[in-house]
Amino acid sequence: MTDETSRPADGPGPPDDTAVERALRAGLLEFDLSPEDRALLDAEAVAGAGAGPAGPLPVVAVVGRPNVGKSSLVNRVLRRREAVVEDVPGVTRDRVSYEAEWAGRHFMLVDTGGWVADATGIHLRVAEQAEIAIELADVVVFVVDATVGATDDDEAVVRLLRRSGKPVVLVANKVDDERGEADAARLWNLGLGQPWPVSALHGRGSGDALDAVLEVLPEVSAHGALAPGGPRRVALLGRPNVGKSSLLNKLAGTDRVVVDTVAGTTRDPVDELVELGGRTWRFVDTAGIRRRAHQARGAEFYAALRTQAALEKAEVAIVLIDAEAPIAEQDVRVVQQVIDAGRALVVAYNKWDTLDEERRYYLEREIDKELVQIPWAPRVNVSARTGRHLDRLVPALETALDSWDRRVPTSRLNAFLGAVVAAHPHPVRGGRQPRILFATQASTRPPRFVVFASGFIEAGYRRFLERRLREEFGFEGSPIELSVRVREKRRRQGR
Repeated sequence: MTDETSRPADGPGPPDDTAVERALRAGLLEFDLSPEDRALLDAEAVAGAGAGPAGPLPVVAVVGRPNVGKSSLVNRVLRRREAVVEDVPGVTRDRVSYEAEWAGRHFMLVDTGGWVADATGIHLRVAEQAEIAIELADVVVFVVDATVGATDDDEAVVRLLRRSGKPVVLVANKVDDERGEADAARLWNLGLGQPWPVSALHGRGSGDALDAVLEVLPEVSAHGALAPGGPRRVALLGRPNVGKSSLLNKLAGTDRVVVDTVAGTTRDPVDELVELGGRTWRFVDTAGIRRRAHQARGAEFYAALRTQAALEKAEVAIVLIDAEAPIAEQDVRVVQQVIDAGRALVVAYNKWDTLDEERRYYLEREIDKELVQIPWAPRVNVSARTGRHLDRLVPALETALDSWDRRVPTSRLNAFLGAVVAAHPHPVRGGRQPRILFATQASTRPPRFVVFASGFIEAGYRRFLERRLREEFGFEGSPIELSVRVREKRRRQGR
């Protein structure tokens, strides 16, 4: 077998990656593509050329009590019916993000569920999501029903917004004509400045309100995980009493956080700038996650809420696991919480200095069984009490963050997938074999890949592709997302 260097000069050589990409991209044009598909491909071409935003898009959160028209306003800004709207309160429950544009400015628009004071049950979960949206936003649009006026719940939202310190644009919705503007004027009493009369349903006044948003909107986000500049943000997570506060104190070189053997000592996230490995990091100690958020009550519930917000502001999470105790369901749940948030991940096994050979043997067995879903996460064995191996955290963090930021060139990605599919094609199902048409990396932080295919790609084959992507390109320490868009061939005219 000869190598490429011994091939005759006039013989056909293997196609280069760029040629493969061009051929696949040309073939993709024979299929029906949605406007979203074309926008993704156009954006990918710009990103591949080296252009990109100077930083993360600023975030605008739309909040208010139920049924004041938040989702209708979101649809008006987006110029399409994206958010579900119905004339009953409580239709929106989760916070949902959309990319929006106004007057040439792009930003992320976050629709939230209705915020209700003294909420219980599922309404408490809705209020939780709205509060996180406020904390992660750069500007808050507070929507009030002008036909009803300010209610006690509206007053409670005002207090919440004042505590947040975020710029607020007050929108008086359901002002369909000039007669309703007097109702809007009464909302000056809320003390949030000028109320902007708007009819989200008809579009009346929405442009003026958006202009007011742009006046206080920064060019790039100053909040959230992707805020530019400054130290990299690291969240310390784990179930109660695994040693998170002890680890932060050891890293900081001072008793920054109260440490006690009683689980649950830490309630609020605690930030600390730490010099480690020749650079500055911002570590955040969080409350231990004892149970699922919907099972928590009182102070424990709000501690879990603030922990989730701290995770979403972080770029990488160190999940601490007590090496002395068997790996528990809570440990697995914390790891999954980091993956769901799309953050880079490092797993640190604390109290390693106390283990004997037998415990180390059984711990390895537990890791293979309970944490089988994260063989890609860097692992560090540490002791928060003695400081053993804490210097190994820096290489692990840097590896995870590099993977989190990694972008694979589209030409290289398609050439690689072409070779993989040729060697291991998708199984034939129902007499048809789906074909991968084209692939692109839609974004980083975490890496997100979109695959265009001629048919449904089974979950097992998707996992196979993800595994091969990791083998080829690394991504150690970062979750990756792989989504498939099935597209049919365009019908030819005249047939």
